[in-house]
Amino acid sequence: MKLQSFIDDKSTFKIFFQKATLNPNAHLITGVICGYRIERIDNTLTQQIRFLDKLVDELAKGRKMEKILRKEKD
Repeated sequence: MKLQSFIDDKSTFKIFFQKATLNPNAHLITGVICGYRIERIDNTLTQQIRFLDKLVDELAKGRKMEKILRKEKD
């Protein structure tokens, strides 16, 4: 589903994230956004929203996507 269709349907974040395919390493995102440590958020939906917040924040700071996306450590 394309982003515009979510907008047109007035989808909620819950519906958006149910249908979204997240990066398999999204769980590796850490840090503070809006005063909350992302890795300590228990509510899955809230955590997914904060993952997106963190991604947008890092892109706004000029970081490249390749630097932002994390990989599992061997």
